Amino acid sequence: MVFVVDDDVSVREAVGNLLESVGVHSESFASAEEFLHARRPDEPSCLLLDVRLPGLNGLEFQEVLHKIGIRIPIVFITAHGEVPMASRAMKAGAVDFLTKPFQKQELLTAVHQAIDRDRLARKAEAAISRVRSRWDRLTPREREVMDLVVAGLMNKEIAAKLGVTEITVKVHRGRVMEKMEADSLPELVRMSERLKSAPHT
Repeated sequence: MVFVVDDDVSVREAVGNLLESVGVHSESFASAEEFLHARRPDEPSCLLLDVRLPGLNGLEFQEVLHKIGIRIPIVFITAHGEVPMASRAMKAGAVDFLTKPFQKQELLTAVHQAIDRDRLARKAEAAISRVRSRWDRLTPREREVMDLVVAGLMNKEIAAKLGVTEITVKVHRGRVMEKMEADSLPELVRMSERLKSAPHT
């Protein structure tokens, strides 16, 4: 799904027709506000965003989307491309910055890159969500044991640190591996690293 936000109806129609001709479904909006109030399907998508818009301009809207947690890849389109403007957009995470009139293939390439980026991000998010839901099942003590295990401490060291017996540590460790669905210590370490690096939503 590609969302086109441009106040020029002829651009919206031309881009929409181009996308439909290659089998890509699109929806068009005349303003950033109109896009915000629309229902968006939960599928890989991207935003084709004009820089100069009534109300919020494209660069301001990029900041708003980031603040409210809508992480949709953006391809900017503009008839007034300036280097500082393009630089600001790219630094804030835009996939591309195209100046009108752009080549059809140039636009399609940018759109496919943006959708691929969203598809990968969704896949990574789903994987982290699965790991987090497993971690949520751990008791506070099991989380302590997991942290010490992935830090490389032996059972004896963990027992001394927590003031429990080594057998108790082994029991907690077994439950951690079971609840986290980890087949090995390296896998548990990777899960822990994923949880630490994941943005908290």
